[in-house]
Amino acid sequence: MTSWDFSIFLVDDDSAVLRAWKRFLEIKGYRVHAFTSPAEFLNMNDPSVAGCAVIDLAMPGLDGLSLQKALAVRNDVRPIIFVSGRANLASGIEAMRAGAVDFLEKPVDADELLAAIERAESLDKANRQVTSERDAIRARLDRLTGREREVLNYVIAGRLNKQIAYALGIVEKTVKVHRGRMMAKMGVHTVADLVRLTERLNLQPDR
Repeated sequence: MTSWDFSIFLVDDDSAVLRAWKRFLEIKGYRVHAFTSPAEFLNMNDPSVAGCAVIDLAMPGLDGLSLQKALAVRNDVRPIIFVSGRANLASGIEAMRAGAVDFLEKPVDADELLAAIERAESLDKANRQVTSERDAIRARLDRLTGREREVLNYVIAGRLNKQIAYALGIVEKTVKVHRGRMMAKMGVHTVADLVRLTERLNLQPDR
């Protein structure tokens, strides 16, 4: 991923700071979007766009930490870099515990900001890869019939074909047919592979 494929979302109520950061980061090759309020950013933010947010911690109204929580409620895992004009260790620790990439103190050192953005870019790429893989697995699950999904549930729970047949009130031969079709649709050849695949969705079998 090149810098131009990765957007920086700047959120700061100081318009002068926004202009300076935007100019600097665009020179470095990034696509930059600047917002003077958290509400404006929330209204315009598109989680499908690769990028990170550089957010001022102390802003009137919805502050940086509240914005971080609002994104979490939306299941938006966009990496966040916090900056603050006032040293606030407690807030910085809270932000980092909530998943922030970094916490920088104003005036922000250019090299530190770029390093934090590089870490955010790597994290965003990894997160999107995981999301893509999970979406692909969910798509396979959606192709299963109701009976095949039942069989899958029993298989990942470690049940044998004859146990599945008894539980579903069908003959073992029919279980084998459903099981074969299910495994083919899921794109796996072994039970171990199937278990690993479903674990990536935190899919838990009924015991």
